[in-house]
Amino acid sequence: MMTGRDEKKEVAGGLTRHIPVLLERVMQAMNPQEGEVIIDGTFGAGGYSRAFLEAGATVIGVDRDPDAIAGAADLVAAYPDRLLMVHGQFVDIDSHARELGFDAVDGVVMDLGVSSMQLDQAERGFSFRNDGPLDMRMEQDGPSAADVVNTLQQKDLTRIIGLLGEEKKASSVAHAICRARDEKPFERTSELAHVVEKVVGRNPKKPGIHPATRTFQALRIYVNGELHQAAGALAAAERILKPGGRLVVVTFHSLEDRIVKRFLADRCKTRAGGSRHLPEQDVPPATFEFVVKGNQDASEAEVAANPRARSARLRAGRRLAAPARELDIHDAGVPRLFEFRGLGG
Repeated sequence: MMTGRDEKKEVAGGLTRHIPVLLERVMQAMNPQEGEVIIDGTFGAGGYSRAFLEAGATVIGVDRDPDAIAGAADLVAAYPDRLLMVHGQFVDIDSHARELGFDAVDGVVMDLGVSSMQLDQAERGFSFRNDGPLDMRMEQDGPSAADVVNTLQQKDLTRIIGLLGEEKKASSVAHAICRARDEKPFERTSELAHVVEKVVGRNPKKPGIHPATRTFQALRIYVNGELHQAAGALAAAERILKPGGRLVVVTFHSLEDRIVKRFLADRCKTRAGGSRHLPEQDVPPATFEFVVKGNQDASEAEVAANPRARSARLRAGRRLAAPARELDIHDAGVPRLFEFRGLGG
């Protein structure tokens, strides 16, 4: 469930280069052309951006993680006039583009979830596999996962773990967390993983999946407001894409995918079905048309080369000329949760 976005590949000179999942499918859906402007809303290790730049496009790379911005230095040096980096949230991609002088762009790509760079750094606290501080903050600022588990009431933890982690034993996990924190506040990822494992237990049918996977996913999503960000970013993409512009989104779990699926289904709708008793209802003009009908998954070959691609799904749409609409993020599938860091209820 907690899946990284990038695989690592050794290249000439011994350097490690990150290759994002579904790269070939992303390139087919985006079809970047020389001179076009494309926003990479989740820059990460820059795999998609590099491919767009090699195709001749100008890229606005956005990432909330300061490490990702710092890590882009070599790519910026290679393409100083065509790679524009922005340290910010992808929910604001339309504002970022306009501040750089672009009133509309030709493409937006978003690769949702946590990157392998973040997962692999124990000090970032995203993973239960490598002990580190219980952090999980993509922006390295604001309340951490430790603040959440040590502060929220049991009922709120239950709802977060149940909704965002889809953990069937959410109530028991939240109860165990609250009991454990009364004795000693959580500070390390291993401490939380141990408590959750005792409650959930190992699944003999899925020995490779750690019992704490769903709980860690839930906390990471909540701490970073990932679903709120994702829904808001879809609306921002609708506002900044020019007619004919492409929106390409890669997701890694059902919660994200459901939001993207619902957004595109609504924006691509041209009529509302009626019945023999009721006439068809009027619907707003479609703002997108499908580039990819349904979703595309990773190929068997890609999953074999990069197991983290197993749950990846791609959805894509092409912008039409109709004006952008307002988006209610809860109608788009974002659950209502206890407000902890200004995420909205």
